[in-house]
Amino acid sequence: MSLIRFALRLVGLILLAGAFATAVVDGARSLADQKLELTSMGRALATAFPAKFALLQPFVVKRVPFLWDPVLVNILYAPATLDFAVLGAALFLVVRRRADDGRRR
Repeated sequence: MSLIRFALRLVGLILLAGAFATAVVDGARSLADQKLELTSMGRALATAFPAKFALLQPFVVKRVPFLWDPVLVNILYAPATLDFAVLGAALFLVVRRRADDGRRR
């Protein structure tokens, strides 16, 4: 159990580091353009994985059509910093030790 907890905490930490990195990039771009520039999650994924990102919508719509429009479209339009931070914090929250599990911290 502790190995799974460690792996999930590591993924959460990587996601939080990604949130920080995208915040720095967005901040630098905003300073250079002298207006607020936020990278959306869709733009970040399309830049990182252009061939696979094009296959995302047909894959999701074919398997779970009601998930695409209300959920994934809003996530893809949200700032990448926010998405990474929420997902990383959620992983940390899920794998934290409970106070009543009988073990010391």
